[in-house]
Amino acid sequence: MTAWRVAAAAAGGIVLLVGAALLLASRAWQRATAVLVGRLRDEALSAEPRSPPTPGELAALPPPVARYLAYALEQEAPVRIAQVLHAGEFRSRLGSKAAHFTSVQTIAARPRGFIWDAAISLLPLVPVRVRDTYLAGRGSMDGRIGGLFPVVAQSGSPELASGALARWLGEAVWLPSALLPGDGLSWEAVDEASARVTLEDGGARVSMLVQFGSSGAIVRITAERYREAGGLAVLTPWIVELGDYTHTGGMMIPMTGSVSWQLPEGRLEYWKARIVDVSYER
Repeated sequence: MTAWRVAAAAAGGIVLLVGAALLLASRAWQRATAVLVGRLRDEALSAEPRSPPTPGELAALPPPVARYLAYALEQEAPVRIAQVLHAGEFRSRLGSKAAHFTSVQTIAARPRGFIWDAAISLLPLVPVRVRDTYLAGRGSMDGRIGGLFPVVAQSGSPELASGALARWLGEAVWLPSALLPGDGLSWEAVDEASARVTLEDGGARVSMLVQFGSSGAIVRITAERYREAGGLAVLTPWIVELGDYTHTGGMMIPMTGSVSWQLPEGRLEYWKARIVDVSYER
């Protein structure tokens, strides 16, 4: 056998081995995600229903918040779990080319939590798998090339918990009953088109400025949220923009959204997506 044939056979063997390893890693990733989702669902479905807001709490709501809840909620039974499927574009840094991604996010209203499982096409043929979670008051982030080679692994810090809780609050528009006052969540009047929401959960506390459109819908959210920069957690202006509200599951929810960091060198819109599907458990 000639040298080039030996080399070709060896290369083919390596490709097969890598392919098999990536397949096994993908299956292991899916199993790990399923375990976490099962834990989140079990806790959410077995939790005692939260007490409804008191008449006094509802009467004290800022006018734009009262209009939003009247606009967004048609059913009294609160959502316990939302499962949201996204498709869109992801950018890791300013000036980088947008990468396509798909993701599934499971969000629980009580106890508050989420699991976001994404496949991002940052590399040819092999996706980068990313899983962000907020469970039992703890945040974590795991990213791996093909679900195998680690690129990020963070968990347990107070800053990560704060950032994850801020994400939960910013994405509660997909289960609007979670934005009712009480159980650690409160609203404060700002003006006729905006209000401040504050949430305490699991030892973390976050606050956001929420802006409302003429229809009553939430259209923009801004906050100071922790971002990893050079190995440090840095509070950075964070912007969520929402649109294309649609009646789904007895609620009005946004079907498009974008999320940005306002960096010193410019605005980075790192996540932009549309909702492919959404389902609820009450």
